[in-house]
Amino acid sequence: MSAPTPATAAGAVEVVTLTAAPSLDRTVEVGGPLRRGAVQRATGSVVEPGGKGVNVARVLAAAGRGVVAVLPADAGDPLLAALADAGLPARPTPAGGPVRTNTAVTEPDGTTTKVNEAGPELTAARGAALREAVLDAAEGSRWAVLSGSLPPGAPASLYADLVAPLRARGCAVAVDTSGPALAALLGPGADPATAPDVVKPNGEELGELVGEDGDALEADPRSAARAARALVARGVGAVLVTLGARGAVLVTAEGAWSALPPPVAPRSTVGAGDSALAGYVLADLRGLGAAERLRLAVAHGSAAAALPGSALPRPEQVRADLVEVAPLDLEPLHLDPVPAGPS
Repeated sequence: MSAPTPATAAGAVEVVTLTAAPSLDRTVEVGGPLRRGAVQRATGSVVEPGGKGVNVARVLAAAGRGVVAVLPADAGDPLLAALADAGLPARPTPAGGPVRTNTAVTEPDGTTTKVNEAGPELTAARGAALREAVLDAAEGSRWAVLSGSLPPGAPASLYADLVAPLRARGCAVAVDTSGPALAALLGPGADPATAPDVVKPNGEELGELVGEDGDALEADPRSAARAARALVARGVGAVLVTLGARGAVLVTAEGAWSALPPPVAPRSTVGAGDSALAGYVLADLRGLGAAERLRLAVAHGSAAAALPGSALPRPEQVRADLVEVAPLDLEPLHLDPVPAGPS
């Protein structure tokens, strides 16, 4: 394990992010619609450190919060140099090979086509080192954010197995993932003790969890909120459902809210959901209530969508005052007792 960063040693880390499958993200902009099989000229290109947890960390760091990114990357990997150039503290653990490169092609209307590599295998020994690094970095932190897909070889329960020990260290836990990792966390038969304080699905991911049509949920915020209540009933503290151009909904045991983003000209969807989750955590760190956490989440997500390539929003680019938030009148939710997480 690497030595603690200066911020960690000083006890200033408020948020720890885990990116189990980090990447170098190459984003290519084209001047017109992407044409399969054709030759097109790029109008712009950028390579930045990526992975969902890294994106969350970058947004929080830009807002001046103490954050450290935990991820597998061998010494000398270009990703570590990119993180250093971005000024983002990191705790790398052994990866066993080069970090993957992901390529995104963005069209003028914001349509994004992504080609993601698999990356190196996470063996049992590397997984144990990664887990140790996360738990060690989380001591004294307020939030742990577990984000992204799992690398080859990782158990589906990687994130679920971290929830209880992170909470035991005083961290609230946010999770943004999909597929088997999400099912292990909140699918049928999942242990209520693995339910995080916040989960951030999109409409499709929410539909997979509750057995509903994801497209229909994506199109109707009220239906998405009703579906999200099923996850609250399974023990999740808050469900933040991102709905693209329709904004997002937030559901807790206390209520439900919807938010509409300000009108923006979308340039890229890369990092928009990660920025929304970062906005939510940032609002919580500021002591804001549920409606304002949703407002800041949607403001960050829409700011990211208006930026080119894989650029992520800085505070001066976020217009929370232009986000419309309204309560949703849903029937009361009656919950069975579940293990309590940190406040």
